[in-house]
Amino acid sequence: MIDHFFHPNGVAIIGATDNPAKGGYHILRNTLAGYKGRVYPVNPRYEEIQGTRCYPNVESIPEDFDLAIYFIPAKFLPDTIKACAKKGVKAIIIESAGFSEVGEEGRLLQRESVELARSLGIRLWGPNCMGLLDGHSRNVFSFMYSDKWMTLMKPGGVSLVVQSGMLSAGFLMMILESGGMGIAKVCSIGNKCDVDETELLEYLIADEETGVIGLYLESIIDGRKFLELARSTSKPIIVLKAGRSEEGAKAAMSHTASLSGVAAVYEGAFRQAGIVQVYDVHELMDFARGFSKVPPCAVDAGTAVITFSGGAGIVTSDLLSDRGVKLADLGEQTITALKEVFPPWMKPTHPVDVWPSVELNGLEPVYAKSIEAVMKDPGVDSIIVQSIAWELASPGYLVEAGKLQRKYQKPIVLWQIGAMDIAEKYRVAAEDAGIPVFTEISRCVAFIAGAKEHSRKKAGAGVS
Repeated sequence: MIDHFFHPNGVAIIGATDNPAKGGYHILRNTLAGYKGRVYPVNPRYEEIQGTRCYPNVESIPEDFDLAIYFIPAKFLPDTIKACAKKGVKAIIIESAGFSEVGEEGRLLQRESVELARSLGIRLWGPNCMGLLDGHSRNVFSFMYSDKWMTLMKPGGVSLVVQSGMLSAGFLMMILESGGMGIAKVCSIGNKCDVDETELLEYLIADEETGVIGLYLESIIDGRKFLELARSTSKPIIVLKAGRSEEGAKAAMSHTASLSGVAAVYEGAFRQAGIVQVYDVHELMDFARGFSKVPPCAVDAGTAVITFSGGAGIVTSDLLSDRGVKLADLGEQTITALKEVFPPWMKPTHPVDVWPSVELNGLEPVYAKSIEAVMKDPGVDSIIVQSIAWELASPGYLVEAGKLQRKYQKPIVLWQIGAMDIAEKYRVAAEDAGIPVFTEISRCVAFIAGAKEHSRKKAGAGVS
């Protein structure tokens, strides 16, 4: 039944309008732009919207259809469910607010609607949400502003489940404008009165287009099944669990009427299930992007650090230690290879500070040689590269580093500083090569630690 939401046979948009300031306008525009099937705008005020025939009500639509998108006042939902049932509707996305998040009257309306839908064989998504987006089919059943995704969205392997409508829109804007990762599915579930995060997790684990799953959640309905599903898959699962504090839990209750639970219980359960827990929005996006690019971490060796700054190398070593991540012991063969580009008076150490070598031999050849040397080292399972975006050098070495990452199956992450325009050129080159770029050293370390922990848990559970 879940697939009716993603791949419906006909879509009715209840509350469609020709007013660009209204969400119903953008739902219709988005649907017409991407969806390849039949589309039925519903609004008694119009005979035609955006070049498409409009119907006064659901009953007047001449054909049966699978999916309805609801964007009119909450009080009309029960009658709409009954009308949809007569047309063979299997699924309704409720993007309107005014349900359990607003108080007792809203809770009663939501409960009544769910019971009615279940009795008629209809699944409900939402309410109080922004719907869904499929990056591969280009089905966008949402009132998100349309111009950005139409031009910038690219298909990929990252799927997101988000309990906040506007936050899901924010995620999408960050993804689209950065160009750093492709999208499989984005699911904004709001109050999750029927379809919830556990059912969607099961769907996404089975989804061949999804390789990484990120979730922003204020509560988890069926915690036991959620954790069992997480244990069962090798796909990275990243969770930003909101409502960890007493104040945050109160805010979650007023936002989506969610009971948040006890933070320590969630954290322990996530660790046991191999779920990577993150603690802010940008970290969730960074980790999703990182996991979508790098190979699994072997976790049986240590992390190598290549830097242009002795100070940055020291800070990185401290942060790795804080996270319980071992700094790799470089073998003699690696040291010998590094000596080829180092000044004769300087013995390579670890972290590998390449700046004197850069001044002697140039940035690109030194970084290329250094990355290749540590990548071949059997005592290295991952690499943090720290570079300066320099107008006197090309980022071509990053392309070669991406090839080495794929060859040796060892993840590389990049942290860099430099002038904004030059840094952006380096960032694009790295991301295109499959190397995630982070703006903070701590985020590089956190990601490597998370990747190792995920691989360790999956190996311990026997998941391949």
